Amino acid sequence: MAKWCGKVGYATMVEVGTSGKWKEEFTEQKYFGEVIQDSRRLQSANQVNDDVVTLTRISFVADPYALSNFHSIRYAEFMGTKWKVPSVDVQYPRLILTLGGVYNGA
Repeated sequence: MAKWCGKVGYATMVEVGTSGKWKEEFTEQKYFGEVIQDSRRLQSANQVNDDVVTLTRISFVADPYALSNFHSIRYAEFMGTKWKVPSVDVQYPRLILTLGGVYNGA
């Protein structure tokens, strides 16, 4: 298995002032783990260029913050790019992240 080192982005909702508006506030944590599956596919859509979607799975030993906030994970860095995390599998003490398309958020 290949080794992995990168940041994982967590999003939490915070209220902006007293107006009742909310926004996502991001926190990044650095982790070390393993790449347990590395593959990609092209996703065709009604556009000129196909989207690149990775089906990479990353496993790392979770700290208490990761275990209590795994539902807030939005992206993970892999190969210098931030990728969406559509799925998190909890296999205590590890978290297994499935990466999807390129993350274009904050």
